[in-house]
Amino acid sequence: MNTAAPARPAPPRTPRRRLAAFLHRHAGVRLSLLLSAPALWLGLAYLGALAALFVTAFWSTDTFTGDLVRVPTWGNFQDLLTADVYRTIALRSVGVAVAVTLIDLLIAFPMAFAMAKLASPRAQRWLVIAVLTPLWASYLVKAYAWRVMLGSEGLLGWGYGLTATVLTLSYLWLPYMILPIYAGLERLPDSLLEAAGDLGARGWRTFRTVVWPLALPAVIAGSVFTFSLSLGDYITVKIVGGTSQLIGNVVYDNIGAANNLPFAAAVATVPVMIMLVYLAAVRRTGALENL
Repeated sequence: MNTAAPARPAPPRTPRRRLAAFLHRHAGVRLSLLLSAPALWLGLAYLGALAALFVTAFWSTDTFTGDLVRVPTWGNFQDLLTADVYRTIALRSVGVAVAVTLIDLLIAFPMAFAMAKLASPRAQRWLVIAVLTPLWASYLVKAYAWRVMLGSEGLLGWGYGLTATVLTLSYLWLPYMILPIYAGLERLPDSLLEAAGDLGARGWRTFRTVVWPLALPAVIAGSVFTFSLSLGDYITVKIVGGTSQLIGNVVYDNIGAANNLPFAAAVATVPVMIMLVYLAAVRRTGALENL
C-alpha cells in the first residue's frame, strides 16, 4: 500500500516573486537599481551645483542696481587673469594648502604606523577613537581655541597671520590624514617587514623600498582631503588669518559685502581647476589605481 503524501503544488508565481527571480538572475540590473538613488543625488546635488557655478561665472552684475545680468561674458575671468592681486592670492592659497598637507603628513605617518604595527588590537581601537574625538567638537570652537592660544595674551602668543592659519588648519584636518594612512598600513602584511629585515634591510631602507610604496595610495588619499579642505577654507582665515587673504575669503567677500555673485563664482572655479590638475597629476603616477 502506497502511503506517500501527495506532492504539494508549487506556489503561484506572483509578480513580486517573478521580480525577485529576475533580479537574482541579472546582477547588473540589481546593481544599477541599488546605485540609482546615489547616482541621482550625485547628479543633482553635486554635478548640478557645479554646473550652476560655472554658468553663473559667465554672468555679470549691474553696477548701479546690483541685479544679475544673465548675458555671457568673459569679464570675470579676465579680471582674475590680469589682476596681480588675485594671482598672488591663488598662489598663497596653494602654498598654505601644500604646507598644511606636508605638516599633517609628517605628523600623521608615524602616528598611523604606530597605531597599525606597534599597538595591540585593544590599543588600536582606543587610538582610533582618540583620533576621531576632535571631529566631534565644533569647527568654530576649535578654531577660536587656536585664536585664544595664538593671541598676544595666549599660551603661544605668536599673533595672527599665515603661520597661525597653517597651524590651525593643520590641527583641524590632521585626522583626515591619519585615518587613510592607518587603513593603508593596516593592510600591509607584517611578513613583508620581517622579510626585509631577514634580507638585511635596515629601518630607512625598509621604509623607502617596502613601506612607502605600499602606503603611497593611502598618503595620496589623505592629501586629497587636507589639500582640498585647506584650499577652499575661509573661516579659519577670518578667525586667525589677520589681514591675510585666501581664495575662500575672496569668494565670501564677493558674495556678502560686494554682492557680486558672478565674480565669486568665477573665483570659486579656481580651486576646482587646481584640484582637477592635482588629481590628474596623481592619476598619472598610478597611485589612485591601488586605492
